[in-house]
Amino acid sequence: MGKANLEPDIICFTAGISACGKGEQWQRAVALLSEMLAAKLEPTIVSYSAGISACEKSEQWQRAVALLSAMWEAKLKPDVIFSYNSGMSACEKCEQWQQALALHIDMWGAKLRPDVISYRVAMSACEKGEQWQRALALLRMTRQAKLNPQDINYNAVIGACGKGEQWQMVLELLGEIAQVKSAPNTMTHSAGISACEKAGQWQRALALFSERAAGSAKHWQMVLELLGEIAQSKSAPNTITYNAGIRSCEEAGQWQSALELLREMQDRRLDPDDISYSVVISACEKGGQWQHALSLFQDMCAQSRR
Repeated sequence: MGKANLEPDIICFTAGISACGKGEQWQRAVALLSEMLAAKLEPTIVSYSAGISACEKSEQWQRAVALLSAMWEAKLKPDVIFSYNSGMSACEKCEQWQQALALHIDMWGAKLRPDVISYRVAMSACEKGEQWQRALALLRMTRQAKLNPQDINYNAVIGACGKGEQWQMVLELLGEIAQVKSAPNTMTHSAGISACEKAGQWQRALALFSERAAGSAKHWQMVLELLGEIAQSKSAPNTITYNAGIRSCEEAGQWQSALELLREMQDRRLDPDDISYSVVISACEKGGQWQHALSLFQDMCAQSRR
């Protein structure tokens, strides 16, 4: 454009800022904003928002917050989706929970209504900052705002409560999820198990694990990951826990994994019971492994005679 003696207008600059943001070139995006001002062009809300988004993608939270302030100084009112949410996300990524919440409060002061994304980002920031009380407060606010419960970031709230060793609240939230969603996911259950384990509530941790394993034929690998987490924690897995994992593998047709869990039980000096053997035998039968099934049946009979 310069060679053609054409002066870039606001639209050109804004498009350039947006392109730099997508390319994670936040320095160039901010530089273009400065060039606009030097050219006596007044950046619009879209221009500033593109700059904030560029800083958010590169985790430059101070720059993002500074651009929000610059918008107000320019007598431009930031919007929720492209301005505030991007600024909050930049703070959340850098674990600046205080600043993320400050921006959330600023929205109310500006008479802007936070949307679902605003709350999700704020909750995640609280989880990273181990601020379980504030995460719960945000959850209550979503109810007052009548937001769809299925869109709420329960994982972050449960994670925050788990880090705060609030296992009773974790169980309460898990029950709430069961009422508003089809089922808690693996991440949610992991947070619940971790919270119970940290509080010494190993029975409840095992109960949560068994609950997850019971309906996880399609997610047997995740069940094995949960079993590994329990094995590494202070609360060693017992026969009931292993049986839950074995059943999940059997339902998913993973006879090798079921057999490995049985061997792992024996290595840990845990005596497999009839359920353990029966489920693994069933897994081998489904997999056409009749030799393994016969050998396991003989082992089970030998153990019953001891």
